[in-house]
Amino acid sequence: MPTKPMRTRKAILPDAEQIHELISAYSGDGTLLPRTLAEICENVRDFVVLEDDGRVIGCGALHLYGTHLAEIRSITVAPWAQGRGGGSRLVKALMAEAKRHRVDCICLFTRKPDFFAAQGFSVAQREDIPDKIYKDCHACPRYHCCDEVAMVRGDLPKFAILPEPSNWLVKLQGWSNLGSQTGSS
Repeated sequence: MPTKPMRTRKAILPDAEQIHELISAYSGDGTLLPRTLAEICENVRDFVVLEDDGRVIGCGALHLYGTHLAEIRSITVAPWAQGRGGGSRLVKALMAEAKRHRVDCICLFTRKPDFFAAQGFSVAQREDIPDKIYKDCHACPRYHCCDEVAMVRGDLPKFAILPEPSNWLVKLQGWSNLGSQTGSS
């Protein structure tokens, strides 16, 4: 009986439980941040899954902050399926999704920088990606003792979209007086 080759596809809601199991397998040791099943269901449209012979064996998500920045997160392949190029397939699928959305910069935080360097990512400073830090990192239990490496691919953002006050853009380069940028005195 012929087998279906390994491939990626957009995740659908029935994949949520398998995605949750994959992420949970790596969140106990801190490799990945834990995600609840409810959170995965809510964000399943962000996910791509890796299938082998019709079985979900890997996943990854692309979180959009705006056209200036997206983040690859929750990327993993089942331990028994690693070393066969599945991780690279997931990264390529997520990069294609970022390109479809015309995103200028893709970031990620990892403990496996060599893998992502081989995928074209380079090490970055956390302050270069304030959207990620403001939205996610400040709520992380490891915020003050983070051992992950920030990496990017593409042009670093020149502004950030922060949630308070709403619709406020913060220019990251070439500004000297925030008050004059916002119209306050």
